[in-house]
Amino acid sequence: MSHACSPELMNRLKRAQGHLATIIKMIEDGRDGLETAQQLQAVVSALDKTKTLLVADHIEHHLEDVVGPLSREARDKLSRLTDLAKYL
Repeated sequence: MSHACSPELMNRLKRAQGHLATIIKMIEDGRDGLETAQQLQAVVSALDKTKTLLVADHIEHHLEDVVGPLSREARDKLSRLTDLAKYL
């Protein structure tokens, strides 16, 4: 399994997919626009978090390819950069 195909990543995407299907049904059923917009925002947020997870995993994986196994201290510092990436 690819490092980018983690169970956590797949679960997040499948959850977002399910929410998106619900939103499509809401629109087809003529549901309230505010309710639908709130659900859309939840999907956007879920996808943003999934993207952050994917990018962080990709960076960590390929960084280890270049420099070798990371120490606990290096992983902690990398984790802080991942936290910062949430704001991009």
